[in-house]
Amino acid sequence: MRQTFYLLVIILFITSCIEKKRVVEKIDFSTGYKFTSEIEGQVITDTIPWKYQISAADYAKKADYKNALIHWDLAMPTNERNYTKAEIDSINLKYSIVNAADYIIQEAKKNQVVIINEAHHSSMHRAFTKSLLQRLFENGYKNLGLEALNNGVDLDSALNSRGYPIQKTGYYIQDPQFANLVRDALEIGYNLFAYENMGKGGGKPREIEQAKNIQKVIDSKPNEKFLIHCGFAHVLEGTYQSWEKTMAGRLTEYTGINPLTINQVEYSEKSKAEYNHPLLKAIDIKESSILIDKDNNPLRYEREEAWADIAVFHPNTTYIDNRPNWLFENGNKNVSVLLNDIQIEFPVMVLAFKQGEDINLAVPIDITEVESQTAECHFALKKGTYEIVVTNGNQSYKFEQEVK
Repeated sequence: MRQTFYLLVIILFITSCIEKKRVVEKIDFSTGYKFTSEIEGQVITDTIPWKYQISAADYAKKADYKNALIHWDLAMPTNERNYTKAEIDSINLKYSIVNAADYIIQEAKKNQVVIINEAHHSSMHRAFTKSLLQRLFENGYKNLGLEALNNGVDLDSALNSRGYPIQKTGYYIQDPQFANLVRDALEIGYNLFAYENMGKGGGKPREIEQAKNIQKVIDSKPNEKFLIHCGFAHVLEGTYQSWEKTMAGRLTEYTGINPLTINQVEYSEKSKAEYNHPLLKAIDIKESSILIDKDNNPLRYEREEAWADIAVFHPNTTYIDNRPNWLFENGNKNVSVLLNDIQIEFPVMVLAFKQGEDINLAVPIDITEVESQTAECHFALKKGTYEIVVTNGNQSYKFEQEVK
């Protein structure tokens, strides 16, 4: 009996160690994400002045952060600027460095509305806002307004009930990091709402309509707290010359609420570290940070008569397996996926979808482009089961991947 028992244990152990062979299935699949060759080809042939802004957004959508930065810097050229050693010493004497997330959460407790901005080419900004969601929710923030959500006739009215974003949810939300912000918010329990001005013009009318749309939601829930994620200058309070007031300024005008405004754009990294803002280069940070003066006041971002209450500084991105290091935070694992047994012409787009979500509609959890069959493919994924789709635009295959 004892020998039989040991034999069964050995058999079970060996069986458990044998990796289950994956089943690769050929499928019909199409995607709107562009290959690098398509984006670069469009840049070469395009003649519009803002072509690099478009290509930067295209790279951001396909999770290519490095090229998104490069193309944004081509759209918005900058020169190398540096502070003198005396100026750097003065800055480091005047300010202390504190963790940005911790400081924001403490300040959020004193407020009803928090507004944080992003650059539309920066997946990292979206990942940072996502990292705040759980702690803000625990401090009463139950409503999340996203400028990027389609509104009006294009509103994704089923988003809150469906529980995950699809391609039509919003243009910028096609970026997996923005989509994951949306997913996490829904899983945590946020009520998501759109507030963009659709079809009523840009500039001043846009700021007014955005603020009025947010005001309506606040008026319907006067005792609740709100997180607003917007783009660029919409976060600024005070007088903004081009629009008189931005969305944030109009919101204060219409509601009487003074929001906590957070700018993470101004000091954001460039494609080359030498082109970073001299203040970012002057401080030594290893995590997202805020500068606090001797009176315990945070460094604001100021632009003439406009301002944001807090300026956030993010450290320079480093790359792990050619993916941004911040992708592998907040529970994400570095998952290597082999493609050498798939008979398909390269390059390919490889997309990871959460099991249970419609791969023909959903925004993927992560995307990467792979140049050759022997090249490594790395995803940033949490524990769970995923449907991996491999496509070159003509042929497509699907298989299941479990992350333990």
